[in-house]
Amino acid sequence: MATDLQVTTNKLSNKETQLTVKVPVEKIQNKVEGRIRQVAKTAKIDGFRKGNVPMSHIRSQYGAGIQQEVINDVIRDTVFEAIKSEDIRAVGMPNIDDVKLEDDFLVYQATVEIFPEIDVQGINEIEVERHMAKVDEADVDTMIENLQKQREEFVEKKGKADKGNQVTFDFEGSINGEKFEGGSAEDFKLIIGSNQMIPGFEAGIKGLKAGEEKVIDVTFPEDYQAEELAGKEAQFKINVKLVEKSKLPEIDDAFLELFGVKEGGVEKLKEDVRKNMEREIKNAARSQIKQATFDALLEKNEFDVPNAMLEQEIDRQRSMMMQRFAQQFGSNADSFDKDMLPNELFEEQALRAARLGIIVARVIDTKGLEVDQERVEKFIKEASENYEDPAEVIEYYTNDKQQRANIESVVLEDQVVDYLIEQGKVTDKEVSYQDLLATQQQQQQQAM
Repeated sequence: MATDLQVTTNKLSNKETQLTVKVPVEKIQNKVEGRIRQVAKTAKIDGFRKGNVPMSHIRSQYGAGIQQEVINDVIRDTVFEAIKSEDIRAVGMPNIDDVKLEDDFLVYQATVEIFPEIDVQGINEIEVERHMAKVDEADVDTMIENLQKQREEFVEKKGKADKGNQVTFDFEGSINGEKFEGGSAEDFKLIIGSNQMIPGFEAGIKGLKAGEEKVIDVTFPEDYQAEELAGKEAQFKINVKLVEKSKLPEIDDAFLELFGVKEGGVEKLKEDVRKNMEREIKNAARSQIKQATFDALLEKNEFDVPNAMLEQEIDRQRSMMMQRFAQQFGSNADSFDKDMLPNELFEEQALRAARLGIIVARVIDTKGLEVDQERVEKFIKEASENYEDPAEVIEYYTNDKQQRANIESVVLEDQVVDYLIEQGKVTDKEVSYQDLLATQQQQQQQAM
């Protein structure tokens, strides 16, 4: 830092600090003279040869502009030095104003938003419920059935359509004898019990056989998305073409090999499934107690957040949503303009995330928490078990500084949760495997 820089500070509020910065004019004059000499070498002025323009002409024509450029550069180069010299945790870019030449100094003011210095309240008053689950044999069997259902096929069935059957049919809808847009289709496939259609539609098809026709009466819900159809009574002419029943694949060698099981048969598959499920409930339980703890702490700590932090968090969440669009819609994601996602869509969640980040950072600072590298190694090892080549994954996370830093951040946050739990009151509650995972999915949806 320049030793001749003079800085004074004035804390305007818990969110803002103003710095008055003085830079010796001599530094500016030297830079201005240097640039004027550079311009003189290449300046073209009528009546003079290039490089032979008198310095007085250069100063007269370019001096004011050069001086302003130098002042702007000096402010840019010194403002962050000034912020650092005062140990200010600035958030966002400083706002520069009141720039003037005063005596032998360039003087300007820089107003910066600051990282809030809060006292975290209610740590010893936290009361949370910790959900715990275990994987039993029935859960493993259900999971294997789900794996079978993911590869189910439908084969023709003789007889009436029943729950779980897939029916292929044509339909033609009308209201008061008039067809309406979107009310007709051919070779439409519907699984009875999927609740894919409006109420009453499936009930009208259930019990029909291939080759049968029927007219069914239904009423569109009052909150139906197409307002012109909401609450209207309609008739659908149904022509059933095919009724099929579900056929699950046999758990044979071919099925087992789909999941990497080449030896050990069904028992090895169950062992692998159980291990994966236990990993899932461990992560889900950790996620549940973390959110419960943070929610409890947020209720006891409400404070203003710097606008720059809030804007940064809104931009981050908007970018994450755009990435999800890209993953979901592929090339069609280009049609989504980020301006279609206004700030208001993210403000509530962004405010929560910003406050939480401030609280977590404050707990880390005040309690002197440091990343537990043993936990980092364990985290990487457990994450690698999901991949075909764990050693390659471990090497990747170990050698990639950015990825390792991301994991260290997660581990440090977990350490904060551990500390908070130790200080508060925790009540354990046994829940089912399905309920624990459902809670995690709900939390993930709320975070989106």
